[in-house]
Amino acid sequence: MDAINTDAPRDDDALEKAFQTKVDAETRIEPKDWMPEKYRHTLIRQMSQHAHSEVVGMLPEGNWLTRAPSLKRKAVLMAKIQDEGGHGLYLYSATETLGISRDEMFDQLHTGKAKYSSIFNYPTLSWADIGAIGWLVDGAAITNQIALCRCSYGPYARAMIKICKEESFHQRQGYEIMLTMAQGTPEQKAMAQDALDRWWWPSLMMFGPNDSNSPQSAQSMKWKIKRQSNDELRQKFVDATVPQAEYLGLRIPDDNLKWNEERGHYDFGEIDWVEFKNVVSGNGLCNRERLKDRVDAHEGGKWVRDAALAYAEKQKQRSAAAAA
Repeated sequence: MDAINTDAPRDDDALEKAFQTKVDAETRIEPKDWMPEKYRHTLIRQMSQHAHSEVVGMLPEGNWLTRAPSLKRKAVLMAKIQDEGGHGLYLYSATETLGISRDEMFDQLHTGKAKYSSIFNYPTLSWADIGAIGWLVDGAAITNQIALCRCSYGPYARAMIKICKEESFHQRQGYEIMLTMAQGTPEQKAMAQDALDRWWWPSLMMFGPNDSNSPQSAQSMKWKIKRQSNDELRQKFVDATVPQAEYLGLRIPDDNLKWNEERGHYDFGEIDWVEFKNVVSGNGLCNRERLKDRVDAHEGGKWVRDAALAYAEKQKQRSAAAAA
């Protein structure tokens, strides 16, 4: 058999056509499969941003860990924060299958080259904010992530199945906090309403720019990285969340919100895209604080990573000596 000439020019057009045919047939793309470089880079950007968001998302909730109103609430919140850390690890591992190292991803985050969800650059001012984060922020995340369970890239899709199961508990935990406060004293209900007022619009921003201002969405949908557009997902979230707010007896802070019988969906007001761009650009209320905390935590844990590597090397040497 003749040897394969690996230096021979490849027909990239034919490879891309075969790749798209595979995607269209709903066949998962795996790490060792050929893929367009732009597909790989798009996944690295999206998956690493997702991983960063899970880890940075631990920070605003950690702000209330020592001030939870009961031991039960503290234990539940601690479990949730641990889940978020685990989600970040799943996603970093999945992203590494695309040929980028974890150290490189961390460096991109710490230098500001990589982004994370803008929602985590808002402060948690009261215990009700923990409920609003679970109900709204995790609710928005689930709306987006359920579609990712069918992502064309296998490692990402499989990671999302487990993550979505855990996020559903987080959403219920947040809603239960809001329900308890809404049914509590007038002061507690006012606190819940205040949290809803502050977190509603940032939650809608989580889905990204309008479709007309999101040029990468069309390509991501063609590759089946995304299954629904930003505006479709945002509408789905609004339609699901408004009845929940009504059950709580709380008011969505949008004077333009109303049911549209003809469309079969809720109409809602325009998002403040200037604020969105400002926060994404690094000028939100907590951008610098969040990034500093992540860098400090990474540098502070260096001795643990060094010790683990040293221990692994020592065990390797002992095994080699025993085998000699």
